[in-house]
Amino acid sequence: MSKKIVLIDGHSILNRAFFGIPDLTNAQGVHTNAVYGFLNILFKILDEEQPEYLTVAFDVHAPTFRHKMYAEYKGTRKPMAEELRQQVPLMKEMLSAMGIKTIEKEGYEADDLLGTISKRAEREGFEVSVVSGDRDLLQLASDHIKIRIPKTKRNGTEIEDYYAKDVLERYQVTPVQFIDVKALMGDTADNIPGVPGIGEKTATNLIVSYGSIENAHAHLEEIKPKRAKENLEAHYDMAEMSKTLATIDINAPVTYEFEEAKLGNFYTEEAYVLCKQLEFKNMLKRFEIDVPQNDISTHFCKIEDFVLAEAAFAEAKEHPCIGMAFAVEKGHFDGVALCYGEAKTAYIPVGGLMSEDYLKDHAKMIASTAKETVFLDLKEAVKLLELNTTDKELRKHLHDCGIAAYLLNPLQGTYPYEDIAKNYLNLMIPSQTDLLDKMSLVSAMEERPEAALKCICYMAYTAWKSKDILTEQLKETGMYPLYEEIELPLVYVLSDMEREGIIADKDALAAYGENLTSRIAELEQSIYDKAGEEFNINSPKQLGVILFEKLKMPNGKKTKTGYSTAADVLDKLAPEYPIVAEILEYRQLTKLKSTYADGLSNDIDADGRIHSTFHQTITATGRISSTEPNLQNIPIRMELGRLIRKVFLPAEDCVFADADYSQIELRVLAHMSGDEQLIEAYKEARDIHRTTASQVFHIPFDEVTDLQRRNAKAVNFGIVYGISSFGLSQDLSISKKEAAEYIKRYFETYPKIKSFLDGLVSEAKEKGYSLTMFGRRRPVPELTSSNFMQRSFGERVAMNAPIQGTAADIIKIAMIRVHDRLAEEGLQSKLILQVHDELLIETHKEELTQVEQILTEEMQGAAQMSVTLEIDMHTGNNWYEAK
Repeated sequence: MSKKIVLIDGHSILNRAFFGIPDLTNAQGVHTNAVYGFLNILFKILDEEQPEYLTVAFDVHAPTFRHKMYAEYKGTRKPMAEELRQQVPLMKEMLSAMGIKTIEKEGYEADDLLGTISKRAEREGFEVSVVSGDRDLLQLASDHIKIRIPKTKRNGTEIEDYYAKDVLERYQVTPVQFIDVKALMGDTADNIPGVPGIGEKTATNLIVSYGSIENAHAHLEEIKPKRAKENLEAHYDMAEMSKTLATIDINAPVTYEFEEAKLGNFYTEEAYVLCKQLEFKNMLKRFEIDVPQNDISTHFCKIEDFVLAEAAFAEAKEHPCIGMAFAVEKGHFDGVALCYGEAKTAYIPVGGLMSEDYLKDHAKMIASTAKETVFLDLKEAVKLLELNTTDKELRKHLHDCGIAAYLLNPLQGTYPYEDIAKNYLNLMIPSQTDLLDKMSLVSAMEERPEAALKCICYMAYTAWKSKDILTEQLKETGMYPLYEEIELPLVYVLSDMEREGIIADKDALAAYGENLTSRIAELEQSIYDKAGEEFNINSPKQLGVILFEKLKMPNGKKTKTGYSTAADVLDKLAPEYPIVAEILEYRQLTKLKSTYADGLSNDIDADGRIHSTFHQTITATGRISSTEPNLQNIPIRMELGRLIRKVFLPAEDCVFADADYSQIELRVLAHMSGDEQLIEAYKEARDIHRTTASQVFHIPFDEVTDLQRRNAKAVNFGIVYGISSFGLSQDLSISKKEAAEYIKRYFETYPKIKSFLDGLVSEAKEKGYSLTMFGRRRPVPELTSSNFMQRSFGERVAMNAPIQGTAADIIKIAMIRVHDRLAEEGLQSKLILQVHDELLIETHKEELTQVEQILTEEMQGAAQMSVTLEIDMHTGNNWYEAK
């Protein structure tokens, strides 16, 4: 049986993978899509070929013999994208870690090395597969050399295969003659000139007829068409040079031993570690190796004896820092893990004398008395152990390494223990999925006890081990005050808000749903009447046909699946076509019905309240988000949407007090930019949008129309988000030229805002991140992208993140101050909800005056700025009335 070797064109496949897969980055912002795509292709090839030998050839960034012959060779190629260039050494490091042979040689291209080795391998009896995205290598095809050309797509990789017979069938010429075709037609990619006026079809016909450019030249008088004959005669020297440039050197002076390319087990520990670092999680299952654990798990133990458990708690209490984690799922508590030293990590499960209450009481005792206790999720611990959320002395001793990791890299989204260990401890430890597959931790305690023990102990160990390095990095980046004074205290506020919840009237919700159903039915019938037939309104395809074919509406954009009926398309038609306005309303109401009227009823607990979960490590700007359900997306733009707030009620003998910051982001912009005009307008308490309209449109304040004020409002808020003239033109339904003029006048009116925003972009480009007033960093990797759209997005982020992030910091400070002061003054009223810039207090009626005073003082005093922080406050017997 013949030996088999696979030869890969390194740069070609890396380039193909880079453009075939969307940009990917790991937690450190390292671009990884090219390496990821390359490995996918590599694994596919290896799975299919099962070769004994493998080599990857790379180009060297230096002139080759072709450049010396023709200085313009490849001269039209764009420079390699920076995101790709960064991945070349990363790819080589990965191949080295896998023990895969790589070669390169100055003065020669990878093609020449592949050509030389493939022909030599063929002579020595190998079956050869050459993998490249470059069809130039088809000239190497033979009966024993197969050229494999992959196409990388989001859903996988497809590969075209060519032996010599396949080249002849596809291109009508032999592999060697393929060179002559290229010599005649040229190659714009490599800047090979070819013969002017001869394209692929003519070049192919000539070589099919005459076999080579030399023979074609020898039969010039026979060549047709006349233009081809004349051009070949006049530019034959160019054809000869092009042939030399296009010919792969199969005798390059490369030192190469086949035995060095013999494959061993390339699923090595080093490659596993790299895959973990690059976050190629779905590739890790290929590694049938003992997961590198740095011997940590050898110190893990389970304590099921009461006396030993007592001793462990007593010993832990004496240590200066303890890591703690819990095995808990949907209210079922299985046990607690403690770590208080490099070789001191133990899991103590419920059992025997160690009841759930016993374990929680001891964990609470440690958290309350130890110098420092560190958790992966402090909020979960606060609720589980029922810690005193207003004890400021206790707060000083408790830490959350998940929040710390979030502040250091807010783009990651999730902060599991294995990522914290990798990013901050340089430890590669298995994840919960690695250990338990899809099984929950509590379930695994029964079915996979050893793996579950490792998992819970890794959590406690990582929390303990990472505390100092995370603290050090927070201090180095200037974010420790943000962590200590805002994010950590906020944990206790959110914990109380989740525990309190908000009353939702199930009957009122059902009635609201019925009203929606009634209105939806009315809209359906009206739409059918106007369309002249019944159809599926929810089907974009059917809707597109009705609007753009039957009703002949303008500006229909047809795609592969039919006409686009996206909101931006329909919004432009709605003013002129009542049926479109009704379709938009129908869409809004059906979403309201499914998401809120129907969806919220499932979220009402036995106590009649909805207990949403609030997250502080999700958004890159620092804003709080909520899930299960998302109460922050309760619609307010349309009246029927706002009416859903009527179902949310205060407790008996209570009312809602609702306070909302007024134009907080514009006020932050005024302060941070230092623009005197904008600051003056706020100090004089003028209508800011009417003032802007007056100054931008050069008309007296009293003569500003409502339309002009609305337009000025769109500009005011658009500027905060880095709006473009195109975006503003879409928002206001005006021309791009008019929108550009609005923006120009705006910056003339507020000149310091322009320089401030430009400065934010410049600073973010220089530092790689933006900063809020309180030191929160938001990385902006898009600013270095070679893609124009990505860079433009990055510039908008750089302008907006400091403003939106500062507003988010201010509302968090206000939440902490309001929450703590309610407790300090012994009030029964509770902060129960935060929605962007709005706080909702379930207020005992006799405490209303005091609560209003607290809201006013603490929200307005949350930050000292050159303009005052103003709030709008209302009270009511439901959330609708209070808003």
